[in-house]
Formats: sequence, structure tokens, C-alpha cells
Amino acid sequence: MITKLGIFKRSKSPLPTFVMNLIIISVNPSSVQMKKRIVIFASGNGTNAKKIIEHFQSSETAEVIRVIANKKDAKVLEVADSYAIASEYLPKEDFQDPETIVSKVRSWKPDLIVLAGFLLKIPKDLVQAFPNKIINIHPALLPKFGGKGMYGRHVHEAVAASEETETGITIHYVNEQYDEGAIIFQASVSLDKGETPERIAKKVQQLEHQHFPKVIEQLLKALNE
Repeated sequence: MITKLGIFKRSKSPLPTFVMNLIIISVNPSSVQMKKRIVIFASGNGTNAKKIIEHFQSSETAEVIRVIANKKDAKVLEVADSYAIASEYLPKEDFQDPETIVSKVRSWKPDLIVLAGFLLKIPKDLVQAFPNKIINIHPALLPKFGGKGMYGRHVHEAVAASEETETGITIHYVNEQYDEGAIIFQASVSLDKGETPERIAKKVQQLEHQHFPKVIEQLLKALNE
């Protein structure tokens, strides 16, 4: 790619004439790396989304370009607005229409789709359209406490009832089955006897905030290698 820059120099002549010198600079397109584009899907308050957005605010690797919620009153939409990031409410019906959802997501040109507390199952057409480009965070150490209906408080209640000695987070690729995609990363935390679901939730959330943005960045950096 050749770029021409016009640089004007005023002459010493008393007449108001200008001389244009054209400097030709060669630019190697491969040396210019565009930021990777992240789209976040969420359903709730957006605490993980907020941490991800903040992490990439000054990143040269990637940026969050859009936040999607499947609930009109999801607080995550307010989080996106507070950072001047495009946000959109998509009803369940849009996700049930393969042509609509695939076309819409493709128009955003995402390098990675991040599910951060998103409570709808991702339709198979979207999974197939973006292979290994959709990731999810689960609030337990899969394969334990995964599957349909296992999200949020339901997971922490099950962990407490089972008297587990540890729990944690699992970041994994999304496939056509609940919580069965290839595992990317796991982190654990020890549990004391008699831990309440509320206490477990706080411990797990700390792990989420600590690790999720970093793992996303590592995945996107790998795309440039």
C-alpha cells in the first residue's frame, strides 16, 4: 500500500505561491495489527462484563465493541452505556431464528464472543457459524455441577449441599450441549465445612474477576501468533 502525504512549504518569494512536495511512504499492511473485536453476551448485572470492559480499555490487543442482553432490564446494558459501548437488547425470539441471529452477529465481525452470565442456550446455528469463537465461564469445576439449569445460585447451592472441599471456575468453548465444550482454563478455591451458597458465590466471583479477562486476552493474542 502506498500512501501520499502532501506537505506544503511557503516560498521566500514575495508572491503568495505554494510548492507541494510529495513524499511517498511505503507501509507494510502486515505490520499494522487491528485490535481484535469482542462481543459480550450477558443476562444480569454485568459484573464480569464490567471487569472485561475495564481490562481492555487500554489494551492494544482487543476491545469490547458490543454488549448484548436477552433481558430488557438487564443492568449490563447500563454498564455498557457507562463506557460508551454499543449495547442491544435481543429477545429470545431472535435467538430462536437462525437466519436472524447469525446474520446479525456476523455483521459485528467479532473475533470472540464471550458469554458472561448469559442464561440462554446458544443455538447450534450460531455455534456452527463461529467455531471455537464462543466461550463461556461456568461457576464450578466442570464436569461437576454442569448441565441444564445449573447456573448462578443453583450451582452454589448444589456445591454446598454436596459438602465439597473445593469449587472454582471453568472457562470453556461453547458447543451444542450445555457445559460440554473443550475446557480452556480452570481455577479452584478451597471451601470450609459448612460454607453457605452466599459465601461460595463470593469466592467464585473473585476467581471470575481475577482470571476471565486475562484468559480472554491470552486467547486473542494467540490469534496473532
